[in-house]
Amino acid sequence: MEYLRNIFEDLISYDENTLLENLLKNYSGCIAFSNGFNPEGQVILHLLSKYPDFKQIHVFTIDTGRLFEETYRLIEESEKFFGIKIRKYFPDYRELEEFITKEGVNCFYKSRELRKECCRIRKVEPMKRAVQGKSIWISGLRKQQSSFRKNLEMVSIDDKNHVVKVNPLINWSREEVWDYIKKHNIPYNELHTKAYLSIGCACCTRAVQAGESERDGRWWWEKDSKKECGLHYQI
Repeated sequence: MEYLRNIFEDLISYDENTLLENLLKNYSGCIAFSNGFNPEGQVILHLLSKYPDFKQIHVFTIDTGRLFEETYRLIEESEKFFGIKIRKYFPDYRELEEFITKEGVNCFYKSRELRKECCRIRKVEPMKRAVQGKSIWISGLRKQQSSFRKNLEMVSIDDKNHVVKVNPLINWSREEVWDYIKKHNIPYNELHTKAYLSIGCACCTRAVQAGESERDGRWWWEKDSKKECGLHYQI
């Protein structure tokens, strides 16, 4: 943990305009970047691609097995656009098979506890494998995404995954994200044109209604405002 503390102390000395440059300059071989193929992930991927050491970064995504077809198409399109191969991590098939056999393929609609367990198997456990051996995890979280995320820091220590977590777009607005995407003609999920503001598994995502926040289309049947899967917070 002392090694992570030293990285943390170094990174918090930079502002959001110099963070990525110094991150790539000093730690490129230690970085894992998780792209969930929402707009933020595409912006970060483009920002990272500007640096010479870009291809040393471990770029990956979590394939839960229940993503939208549009998301799978975007993954392929992004690999061509950025000229890289994105590593895919999947749930452990034995654990998933046992869970579905016992609880049912759509059991997450029955209770929050079953939904949390489904997210753990399909997302949280693969994420642990994806960042293992790396010191820095880059994510696309933003304060504006939900009231629950408004107190996030740009750099923090993730004790659960034993990494320093970096959120380079933490202070960006949704408008700034989309302005950047359009300016640079970056590929994005076509579902965003149909009022899907935040996209996860197909079975757990719907379009948002007028007046709803960005993440209200996620797990919409749950009354709890804490719209999280467990990747970034305990739920």
